[in-house]
Amino acid sequence: MQTAETPPGRDVVTGAGGRSEEEVRSLIRSIVAELAPNPGSAPSSDADLLDDLEYHSVALVELAFTLEDEFDLLPIDEATARAIRTVGDIENHVVAELRAREAAQG
Repeated sequence: MQTAETPPGRDVVTGAGGRSEEEVRSLIRSIVAELAPNPGSAPSSDADLLDDLEYHSVALVELAFTLEDEFDLLPIDEATARAIRTVGDIENHVVAELRAREAAQG
C-alpha cells in the first residue's frame, strides 16, 4: 500500500510495523547474516542458505523462529520450508505473508 507520505517504490507493509518492503527485506538479510553459521557480510538475495551460508537444520529452525517472532508470522509449513533455498526466497515468503495478513485485515 502506498500513501501520500510514502515515496514511490517504498510501499509500506503494514503488517511489518509500518516498515517499507525494502526495509523488511533489509532486516531479513541482517537477521540471516547474524544467525548464519558462517557469518560474513550481509548476504545477497540470491545467497543459498545451505551452500553459501552453511545453514544446517538447527540453524534453520532458529532462523525460522526468529523471523516468526520479528514479523509475528504463523509457523511455516513443511512444504513451504522445503521450497525455500535462498535469502530471496525467505524475503519473498515473509513479504507475501505480511501482505496476505494485511489484505485479510482489510
